[in-house]
Amino acid sequence: MSVNKVILLGNVGRDPEIRYVEKRPVASFSMATTDRAYTNADGTRIPERTEWHNIIMWDANAETAEKYIRKGTRLYIEGKLRTRMWEDRNTIKRSVTEIYVDTFEILSRQ
Repeated sequence: MSVNKVILLGNVGRDPEIRYVEKRPVASFSMATTDRAYTNADGTRIPERTEWHNIIMWDANAETAEKYIRKGTRLYIEGKLRTRMWEDRNTIKRSVTEIYVDTFEILSRQ
């Protein structure tokens, strides 16, 4: 048995870009999650840390994203982690890790 599940709660970093693949809408955008700063028991200060995630939504989710999601929107997302690899024009191998959304909730809109 294996599980590939991602849960994120964060803020959208840019307006969704919508494209169509064989007439199916696909929305892509970035989302930030931030770990707050804190101080250890020994007095060491740990700074705030922000992670950026590449979000992909298909079909009805993409249509909802196009209508309602904007930069700054706070989202709760559940999905799967996927990594794609390709070779660019200069034959350099590239990869990107993306979150493919299964379900989501808009918590606040900007």
